[in-house]
Amino acid sequence: MTAPTTQESVETDVLVVGAGPGGASAATHLARLGRDVILADGAVFPRDKACGDGLTPRAVAELEHLKLDHVLQGGPVNNGLRGYGFGKALVLPWNGPHLPKHGSAIARTVLDNALRDAAIDAGAVGLDGHRAVDVVLDRGKLMGVVLKSNNRTLTVKAKQVVVADGGKSHLGRLLGRTWHQDTVFGVASRAYATSPNADDPWITSHLELRDETGRMMGGYGWVFPLGNGMVNVGAGTLATKKRPANINLRKLTEEYARQRQDEWQLGELTGYGSAPLPMGGAVSAVAGRNWVLIGDAAGCINPLNGEGIDYALETGRLAAEHLIERGPLADLTSSWPSVLYAEYGEAFSIARRLGILITSERMMAFSGPIGMRTPGVMKVAFRVMGNLVTPEDQDVVARAWRTAGKLSLALDQRRPFH
Repeated sequence: MTAPTTQESVETDVLVVGAGPGGASAATHLARLGRDVILADGAVFPRDKACGDGLTPRAVAELEHLKLDHVLQGGPVNNGLRGYGFGKALVLPWNGPHLPKHGSAIARTVLDNALRDAAIDAGAVGLDGHRAVDVVLDRGKLMGVVLKSNNRTLTVKAKQVVVADGGKSHLGRLLGRTWHQDTVFGVASRAYATSPNADDPWITSHLELRDETGRMMGGYGWVFPLGNGMVNVGAGTLATKKRPANINLRKLTEEYARQRQDEWQLGELTGYGSAPLPMGGAVSAVAGRNWVLIGDAAGCINPLNGEGIDYALETGRLAAEHLIERGPLADLTSSWPSVLYAEYGEAFSIARRLGILITSERMMAFSGPIGMRTPGVMKVAFRVMGNLVTPEDQDVVARAWRTAGKLSLALDQRRPFH
């Protein structure tokens, strides 16, 4: 298949909208499995994305699964977390039994461009600068997606569509996707700065995050070494509809950077970016007859740390496998939410519940010091917060986390992805 040029419409097996980690992952897997794929994105690559740029061992494992771990070569390698809070400091190595023992951090301008290139190398047709602006529906079936660029409007008729256009997901909204903010969600801001410590082998996080007035916030601050003389420095906080954040994120990031100045010798902050983070599967209408939502668009972000790259890569792979297994004529309306629910329901449910507790200043003031004084507790917390419990894990922590998830699901008024 060749890239369309001046046609008003084009047909393909699968249209993937959004060329970030989730979309690129889905497109790569599908193209390698022999499907004709168009990978469209409203931006022109390379492009930036507001993000902490951190890659957990779970994300590293997905890159290995994609056979793209070479993307990490020459980049930073981190061994785990150096955490601070409530007058204590802890060093916590990555501790997932069935995952790599290292993570990384790569600017999204670099990572996303490499992932998109891999999809195109696999055979997908890339359409930069093409925004999804409308849909053509027939009795619930998505017959076409209207893409608009600077000089043309193109309708893509696809047998199946993967929606991977981020947390705000304009295409998802056109298809009926709703983000439910009664459960916990996140808002975060990041910037870049030079630092002589940019090769530090540990990511740093401050779990006792305070704004410029000294008020404790429900979230954390971070410094992620990028290994090229630069670090990613940022802050994120959790909120719900009943407990809004009510914070200026840029000022919070600037204040956090000021507090870290002596430790990191930070240069001038540049490249500010911020983003809302739908978390824990708190969206409904994640699938229709021939379309599925993945990654941030499906609310696949960890409510305990704001991490979404690993989930994006994973859901891209899972979606590709599901579309191949079900075939182009199958109705995906119920089957895809069931896949997401089976994969993430328990973990997201309990993490959402814990995240809501973190939004309480009193709860943080009470539980934070206890946790930081108990390394064993923090080791367990780091494992679940870092998305390091996998289906293969059968140890006590993994079993307890799943049991807590089942109990939490039984109490949910709105289950993940519903």
